[in-house]
Amino acid sequence: MAETNASAADQGGMKKTLSLWNFFTIGFGAIIGTGWVLQVGDWMVVGGGPVPAMIAFLLGAIALVPIGAVFGELTAAIPVSGGIVEYVDRTFGHTVSYITGWLLALGNGILCPWEAIAISTLVSDMFGSLPGLEWLRAVKLYTILGADVYLFPTLIALAFAGYVVFLNFRGASSAAKLQAFLTKALLCGMLLAMGVSIITGSPNNAMPVFSQVAGAGGGVAETESTNLLAGIVSVLVLTPFFYAGFDTIPQQAEEAAEGLNWNKFGKIITLALLAAGGFYMVCIYSFGTILPWNEFVAQPVPALACLKNINMILYVAMLVIATLGPMGPMNSFYGATSRIMLAMGRKGQLPEKFAEVDEKSGAPKLACVVLGVITVIGPFLGKNMLIPLTNVSALAFIFSCTMVALACLKMRYTEPDLPRPYKVPGGKFGIFLAILAGAVIIGLLVLPFSPASLNMVEWSIVLGWLVVGLILMFATKARAKK
Repeated sequence: MAETNASAADQGGMKKTLSLWNFFTIGFGAIIGTGWVLQVGDWMVVGGGPVPAMIAFLLGAIALVPIGAVFGELTAAIPVSGGIVEYVDRTFGHTVSYITGWLLALGNGILCPWEAIAISTLVSDMFGSLPGLEWLRAVKLYTILGADVYLFPTLIALAFAGYVVFLNFRGASSAAKLQAFLTKALLCGMLLAMGVSIITGSPNNAMPVFSQVAGAGGGVAETESTNLLAGIVSVLVLTPFFYAGFDTIPQQAEEAAEGLNWNKFGKIITLALLAAGGFYMVCIYSFGTILPWNEFVAQPVPALACLKNINMILYVAMLVIATLGPMGPMNSFYGATSRIMLAMGRKGQLPEKFAEVDEKSGAPKLACVVLGVITVIGPFLGKNMLIPLTNVSALAFIFSCTMVALACLKMRYTEPDLPRPYKVPGGKFGIFLAILAGAVIIGLLVLPFSPASLNMVEWSIVLGWLVVGLILMFATKARAKK
């Protein structure tokens, strides 16, 4: 490990407390979140059945494994907070590093208010429909983008978000403890679905392998694909968003405990990806076999609706797990994004105040304040903001990942003697696969004929964020010259 990096880390004041298990739960919890509860039915409708959806999530995990390995190599070699900014700066310069870091801050930061919106939506739509809890929707605040915003669900979501913000101000160790608890809760949800499937379901319920659906009850009403291959591809382009989160592991590498095995650390990122892929496949199979899948997708939020019809206690248990679930990604992305801003502050890409950390907790102070404000705005935006934020986050995330892969390849030539405790399997060819995977996914998100291409609203968010970033960059440079 380069001496300059070690000294930078020492001077930063970050607390070194995170173990390999902490890093795994940070990444795994950020990936799986609660999307599987809310959207497993939509995946089946888009793909034309549970089988195409399972194949797509398997292929998505495999495609991202080389990118995860690239992160593992660079982070083990250069373990600093917000490392992406450092990697790209050392290979492609200050401006490209700034754009990459700023877009990743957008991609990760968006998911904090996104998860707050998800909590508010679950409380109002699901808890609010239970007997005796109708009061949750008694006070309507306003309608935004066609979605109603209610007082009590908003206050509950704010309380959840406030707790995550509070823990992150206390430092990485406190946030990691919450993440470990939430990971166990989500695994309990998966086991619950598996148990119900084994007892009441049948593999025959996953048949036919491919079938077009019309009039489904979720966010996607009908299957647009006309054959099995098209169904797999249609789900595949959605998977990057649902795998986003493994990059939260390297963003907090500077807080690794003393004596951490960096070779094993490099493998943790890939392990989190594959574990999430297995989790998604088991969930799709479990929910897709409880009932004939065509019947399953006919109801809104079918993962919860099917349990409600089987057993009310199981339904409430899964609903509680689903409501706690968004705190996991919110917690992980909050920590990761604040470290990206910290790194940009250290590089002079953001005002130097962003480089300051709390002496007691080691948390980046100004970055945590900014993210706290962004997060608590979430519940006020309404559930119809979820889809635009999803697509913007996916593009920003995968662009940054591709830049890291390019940086990794270039460093093999420019810094061949850099100690690398962990290396990408397959060497330069493995790194090339990561670049290729990133380029393909970016193409699917930006080419107009792609089913996942961004619309004008989403492009406006991306361009607006870049304009704000460029203004900040020039203002920071101007201040530095004085």
